[in-house]
Amino acid sequence: MKFQQEHLPAKAALSKLPSKSPLPDANWVLVFTSPSRLKERGFTKTLQKRYPNAEIIGCSTSGEINAEGAHDDSVQITAMLWERSTLKFLAKPINTMAQSHALGAQIASELQQPDLKGVFILSDGLNINGSELVEGVQEVLSNIPITGGLAGDGTNFTQTLLLHNSQVNDRIVIAVGIYGDHAIVTSGANGGWKPYGPPRKVTRSIKNVVYELDNKPALPLYKMYIGQHYANGLPASGLDFPFAIMAEDKSVTVIRTVAAVNDSDNSMSFFGNVNEGSTIRFLRSDHDRLVNAASDAASQVLNKGINLNDKALAICVSCVGRKLVMKEQLSDEVFAVQRLLGVQTGITGFYSYGEICSGDDDGHSALHNQTMTIAYLSEHMT
Repeated sequence: MKFQQEHLPAKAALSKLPSKSPLPDANWVLVFTSPSRLKERGFTKTLQKRYPNAEIIGCSTSGEINAEGAHDDSVQITAMLWERSTLKFLAKPINTMAQSHALGAQIASELQQPDLKGVFILSDGLNINGSELVEGVQEVLSNIPITGGLAGDGTNFTQTLLLHNSQVNDRIVIAVGIYGDHAIVTSGANGGWKPYGPPRKVTRSIKNVVYELDNKPALPLYKMYIGQHYANGLPASGLDFPFAIMAEDKSVTVIRTVAAVNDSDNSMSFFGNVNEGSTIRFLRSDHDRLVNAASDAASQVLNKGINLNDKALAICVSCVGRKLVMKEQLSDEVFAVQRLLGVQTGITGFYSYGEICSGDDDGHSALHNQTMTIAYLSEHMT
């Protein structure tokens, strides 16, 4: 696999790119940028002219990632040429959130082949149940690594956008199947958040909407925990105060972030499911714990026997909530990944409303929040 990257900082127009693209025969181009930039006149035409043979996909973000760190309102372009593997691209509309599971299963069925090595997914971040989407894919492709993320919109929670060739739309899911014996697809994931306060039982919920904790209305309890100042800023301020869903051994299974609140019924909606009967704890973290978690995610990739001499691409999808905690030191988590994976590994990615990854077990993927995830892509060249 060959790849070349281009980066435009904030306020730099696409016309500032060199006249010739660095990899004009690319067959897959990934683009991460802000919602406003995706709407710029001539954006898609410029990309298609630079990469006439490629499927061009991407999404709006809450920040962009490359080897130089984290950025806002930039354009991060990664052109790939998969030389010994086959790629298949799908784009599907999201008709209703209730169909998220069925949509995932449909995508998986259309991608399923004996030589499928991995799936990369980009999805609308606001009009989908990410847990149901990933579960639908996983049920059909039970032993296949599934990676990717939900598009972002800064901290606005207004509209997220997906790019597919000449089209820019919301309410779609884009999936890429990667096939062939030469393809390498693996991943790593870690959060770095620390449980805080007593365990709480989810006594009433429907999929991603929680109504009661410990038989009490969920929203007032949550507001009491975060304080009035942060309560006034919901749902955006909820990025600072995620939940952990706990396993029986008291370990954190997945993290969930608030997507919306409803004062009329005191409910809270999350970017992924929170099952009734599960045990949750509130979380907190700091800069050092989050950076160490990014290193741990990279270590998971290394522990799967990859060859650091191979040229590879690491697509880092991290949560916008981590961005709010680390602030001006945000790039430290990117540098932590780069240090472990080495200079042969290119870095791209974005800050998201939800991260799709398997982590330790490549055969079981899930939707995460508040987590650094890494999709590691490469090819055996012999």
